[in-house]
Amino acid sequence: MIKLDYSHALLKDDINDYQGKVDEIHQSIINKTAKGSDFLGWIDWPINYDKEEFKQVKEVAKEIREKADVFLVCGIGGSYLGARSAIEMMNGLYDDNKVEIIYVGNTVSATYIQQVLDHIKGKSVYLNVISKSGSTTETAIAFRIYQQYVEETYGLEESKKRIIATTDKNKGTLNNLAKVKGYRMFVIPDDIGGRYSVITAVGLLPIAAAGLDIDKLMAGCQKAREDFSTSDLNKNTAYQYAVLRRMLEKQGKSVELFVTYEPHLAMIAEWWKQLYGESEGKEGKGIFPASVNFTTDLHSMGQFIQEGYKIFYETVLIIENPAMDIVFPSCKENLDNMNYLAGKNVNWVNQMAFEGTLAAHVEEGEVPNIVLHIKDTSEFSYGYMIYFFFIACAMSVLMLDVNPFNQPGVEVYKKNMFKLLGKE
Repeated sequence: MIKLDYSHALLKDDINDYQGKVDEIHQSIINKTAKGSDFLGWIDWPINYDKEEFKQVKEVAKEIREKADVFLVCGIGGSYLGARSAIEMMNGLYDDNKVEIIYVGNTVSATYIQQVLDHIKGKSVYLNVISKSGSTTETAIAFRIYQQYVEETYGLEESKKRIIATTDKNKGTLNNLAKVKGYRMFVIPDDIGGRYSVITAVGLLPIAAAGLDIDKLMAGCQKAREDFSTSDLNKNTAYQYAVLRRMLEKQGKSVELFVTYEPHLAMIAEWWKQLYGESEGKEGKGIFPASVNFTTDLHSMGQFIQEGYKIFYETVLIIENPAMDIVFPSCKENLDNMNYLAGKNVNWVNQMAFEGTLAAHVEEGEVPNIVLHIKDTSEFSYGYMIYFFFIACAMSVLMLDVNPFNQPGVEVYKKNMFKLLGKE
């Protein structure tokens, strides 16, 4: 399902030299003895997920699709990036779904919050607040504002149906609030961190509400879990990618540019940046995750990538069968001198742009490239892809002897902000 091409990675060592280390870490992951093992629940989640809750997710999503004009997804980081990446990858940026999904709770921009309030007036609104604790400032601020809007618009009884909380099963501010208010609730598992949570109700409810098949998504995860259950580097492409990251870091590459050639994959890059940035950037270690969207960014960042400071490598995600294509038309006058492309598929042009850029960056720019090919933008492929990145991330970070599943540095800004806001 994912083909990995590292023939352009300009490697100086042999990937198989790392087999022994990979074997050792693989066993620690499988046996749940690795650093951060309390958060390895995602490994077996594709087969051990709560089937009854999964059924309820689909039922609530069906209700939302039937009754809502707008579905507000209120969360930050892993509480919304996974769902948004999936929805935009599969549905594109301008889909014709009846339900408009708007992502809130990821900023404290007063302008944005108010514009959303103005936009939803007179429309049928459902609200899903997603937070393990309920105390994350950005999400809590937005939630109170939109919660009050829903309650004032529909009344307290109707709001019990329209407001859904995805949170801790037993504790926390949001758990308590939801129980007092009588909101419907879904669970964030204790052993799955936010950036790994898209395959739980955190991501599955918005994804299903967007009209996507979450059964197929989970089937993709299940197949990936099966395929990546071996530590053999000749068979496990996820572990190949993990090792390649460490090899390129050893060669002096401190920045990884995640490259896409489709605008509707931009949120995949944002989700990927959180996964790797929050998992790896600790103890003065790690590769900085950045992203570009080609060919757009070739006209802004392309010059630096080609001839600038050689601190980075590129990981390119290629969709072999795009959701849509269009034939470039002929024009009798040909005033733009573009008839040389008449009759060609525009996706073919995009493919040629990729191949030309790859050659330029690798052969002349000496920028190593890893190329990941996935079949299409289906639910199955998405599920397979995210599990690929899950297991690759765990292996790659554990090779640094770092806990991949905590984020102690995130708490520093929160403490400073709370102090400035006067929170006790």
